[in-house]
Amino acid sequence: MPKRTIKTPSELNAMREGGRMLATVLQILKNKTAVGMSTRDLAIIADNELKKLGGAPTCLGYHGFPEVICISLNDEVVHGIPRADRIIAEGDIVSLDFGVTYRGMITDAAISYILGNSKQADQQLVKVTEESLYIGLAVIHDGIRTGDIGNAVQSVLEEHHYGVVRDLVGHGVGYKFHEDPSIPNYGRAGSGVSLYKNMTIAVEPMATLGSYKVFTADDGWTVLTQDGSKAAHFEHSVLITEQGYEILTKLTD
Repeated sequence: MPKRTIKTPSELNAMREGGRMLATVLQILKNKTAVGMSTRDLAIIADNELKKLGGAPTCLGYHGFPEVICISLNDEVVHGIPRADRIIAEGDIVSLDFGVTYRGMITDAAISYILGNSKQADQQLVKVTEESLYIGLAVIHDGIRTGDIGNAVQSVLEEHHYGVVRDLVGHGVGYKFHEDPSIPNYGRAGSGVSLYKNMTIAVEPMATLGSYKVFTADDGWTVLTQDGSKAAHFEHSVLITEQGYEILTKLTD
């Protein structure tokens, strides 16, 4: 096990603070989303709010990504580039994927939500995808294997006959936006890389109403479902503890 994957107490404190900032901004964006806004409008809010809190946007400039946050709608699974002409409509599934750097440490999280009235199938997709995240987290403890997490997530999503995206996976996080190991959202229990306490990982289920197959748009970033079905995405950065886990990207009192 590479020693660099184990975070120190001071590094973890930085991740907790950065994670709190991240969760705060995501909640603000969710509350402020309205019909007729553009995804660029939300990105501007994210940038301004994070500056007030003292964090830096990890997405901006990451491998050339041009914005502070990824915002994906409906059949866009992840990595949507905020645009002034991408207008949010009633019933859209809005997925926000955000990274925050604070005191040199990175946290990563995502949420999906629906604006206004929507189809029951879309509501269920969002609900179950979020549930699959927490069921995946629930199996975590010192010594867990990546396949145990993936199997837990996959079992929930496939029970509802959703597509479990395979081309995109969770990952280690902290020193970099994406560290080893990969954390797939599918797998066989007891298989994969072992994970140990004081490692930090990002678990992020991505599910579709149809096929799990995806493709990348001509912009080189936006990942969409191949069959045009809608998608949902949830993610938390977590610390592995001896008996379980600690979510680093949640609002705290």
